Amino acid sequence: MPPVIYHNPRCGTSRNTLAMLKQAGAEPEVIEYLKTPPSRKTLEKLIKDSGLSVRDVLRKKGSPYEELGLEDEKWTDAQLLDFMEEHPILMNRPIVVTDKGTRLCRPSEVLLEILSEEQIGAFTKEDGEIVIPAKS
Repeated sequence: MPPVIYHNPRCGTSRNTLAMLKQAGAEPEVIEYLKTPPSRKTLEKLIKDSGLSVRDVLRKKGSPYEELGLEDEKWTDAQLLDFMEEHPILMNRPIVVTDKGTRLCRPSEVLLEILSEEQIGAFTKEDGEIVIPAKS
């Protein structure tokens, strides 16, 4: 199964994660989730498979999180999912699915939990931070 990445090309973390996938030789299915949001069923599965809570996957910065008052504990998971369906920008990214698991790759190094360094090789983020040093 090729990896799947729920991607936002405007996000540096998402771009770095996609670059790591490609460097590993993967031809991932790239889903720009703002253009093609996942269905509720898919979103629920992504969250469950990642081992995170619905709240863990909510994006706070650069989204309507504060305006909607989503920090309030009164919101149930079902209600938070409703908000994520209505406002896909509330889904934190990138979420990557491989045959080894599903992860919210923030930071992008979390990808190493479901792909090995050997698969990726030496990798430097676009800001110059070394993720995997070159072997001597």
